[in-house]
Amino acid sequence: MKFIKALLLGSAVALTAVPAFAQQEITWWDFFSGGDGVRMKALIKAFNDEHPDIKINGTTLEWGVPFYTKVRTAASVGEAPDVMTYHLSRVPLAVSENILSPITDQDLKDAGLRKSDFFEAPMAAATENGKLYAVPLDIHAIVLYYNADLLKGSPYIDSNGKLTGISTMKDFEAALAWAKDHGVKTPVTYETGAPAGIWRVFYTLLSQEGGTFIENGQVLPGDNTAKAVKAVQIMSDWREKGWAPEQADYESSVALYTSGKAAFQLNGVWEVPTYKDLVNKDKLGFKWGAIEIPPWMGKSATWADSHAFAIPNQGDKTISGEKRAAVMKAIGWIEKHAIQWADAGHIPAYKPVTEGDAYKKLEPNATYAPLVKTAAFDPKSVITGVASPTYDAALNLLAPAVQGYMTPEDAVEQMKSELQGMLK
Repeated sequence: MKFIKALLLGSAVALTAVPAFAQQEITWWDFFSGGDGVRMKALIKAFNDEHPDIKINGTTLEWGVPFYTKVRTAASVGEAPDVMTYHLSRVPLAVSENILSPITDQDLKDAGLRKSDFFEAPMAAATENGKLYAVPLDIHAIVLYYNADLLKGSPYIDSNGKLTGISTMKDFEAALAWAKDHGVKTPVTYETGAPAGIWRVFYTLLSQEGGTFIENGQVLPGDNTAKAVKAVQIMSDWREKGWAPEQADYESSVALYTSGKAAFQLNGVWEVPTYKDLVNKDKLGFKWGAIEIPPWMGKSATWADSHAFAIPNQGDKTISGEKRAAVMKAIGWIEKHAIQWADAGHIPAYKPVTEGDAYKKLEPNATYAPLVKTAAFDPKSVITGVASPTYDAALNLLAPAVQGYMTPEDAVEQMKSELQGMLK
């Protein structure tokens, strides 16, 4: 009898130890390092703590070509994650390769989201052939950083230390000339020796001219070629006049700014937390700010992309049922808590966050947030986007022209020829 009682008691204890639910485990891949990585890991932990019925198991992989190569391979053999981060500029190629599972209306309902909750530009970039393939997390663009101390005494800083008087390219180049004449080593710094920095500045200038990089299957058709040449010529002139660095890698281009040797920097919003951290540690010896890039070439436009959440296919299948609903619940939760992601400098794509009071108090983010209306995403094409043939062309052709090793005309013509061949 004692044995039976003990057995019954043990069974009762065992039953109470079993959860009343089946925990859904989500396999998650992202490419976030540095400050982005810290913030995303914090969001994942907060979600897991708040949702005992769902557990995100996150893995961070190397950004760029390594990440997208691994995703392509994993999806083809049915070993992809349940959810992953993705650049919207890569969506057309991914769809052509059948890597992404469409996000349905039911998916959005499970996430507690609506299409109208998001800004128009990233939603358009996430949509292919009328279907939504990703949920945008942010809009990240290049902005114009400035060193208010180096510009003190110029017509370009007001009494509050804010940038002023720079609306056109003529204004900006006058400011660069003023800085050079007043002993500034590098009036404007950006990544001149790598594809991403070259492409972002080039595409911004081209877009501000009203230029189109790809239209109706043609690379730089009609007068877009001349507009592209003009953009490259401007970038080359900056280097020729000693205003921009020669073949600077990313780290060097940032160091020129943080060390107080550059009056301006053209770089992504993702560096905002870097400068905030340096200020907090008393390691940034100047007053700084960041604004949306002015319409130098006549039109307001700035290169932009978005980090987004996507569900990969598993061979010829995709996740469904409770697992898929859990994935969407996680996506929805992170979108609604994206003010923490905004702290990384990004502009949340989820309008209720970006239009909320907390974001409006976040600087300099709130200052450059209007660029959501003028964000110039890469053309929708299988040859554009992060780690694409277009990036290769920027490194192999546009960069040499910027550095004076070939003419802008030759660089643009060769780029047209190479990329056009890949579209046929």
